[in-house]
Amino acid sequence: MIAIVTGDIINSQNTDSELWLPKLKNLLGSWTATPQNWEVYRGDEFQVKCSVDEVFSKSMMIKSLIKTFENLDVRLAIGIGNEVFLSEKITESNGSAYVNSGRLLNDITTEGRTLAINTDNDKVNRDLNILFKWTSIDFDSWSIATAEIIHRLLINPELTQEELAKELNITQSSVSQRIKRSHFDLIQETDLFFRKKIAEL
Repeated sequence: MIAIVTGDIINSQNTDSELWLPKLKNLLGSWTATPQNWEVYRGDEFQVKCSVDEVFSKSMMIKSLIKTFENLDVRLAIGIGNEVFLSEKITESNGSAYVNSGRLLNDITTEGRTLAINTDNDKVNRDLNILFKWTSIDFDSWSIATAEIIHRLLINPELTQEELAKELNITQSSVSQRIKRSHFDLIQETDLFFRKKIAEL
């Protein structure tokens, strides 16, 4: 099984792509090679392949990166399944993971949701999508400051509060307050729950 994330940037037409696009490409490129395993297409849509275990945390890395830009957000459709045809370009590869992800993006765009998952197991889909609906209430309302903290901690969980304070040019007490407001511990717990749930597939 593999995981495919198909996403699109919300409000991209109102923001200069030169601000966010290089950073998104840099993030995706730090994980894997393009165009076989990730690609940005049609200006503001993208697709990336990753391991099933890592797909939630990587989705959160993408979400927190995009939320550091004013008025931007991202829709993320996670598809889990097989890969029956591997092309030199991810957008030309095929399998149930790709189908599950691509169709789901259309669905959540219509429904106004920003995070959902589609696997071949209806029970896992139901349980995880209820969880994602609740967590998205928090994720979708992240401020730029909250998104910055979360993104840095997801990329490097070993960062100390002192190091974060230095990076962000704020006091350690401000870092502590932002981490509390970000509910970062809940993101970590959700990731652990996701990994256990996805093991049922």
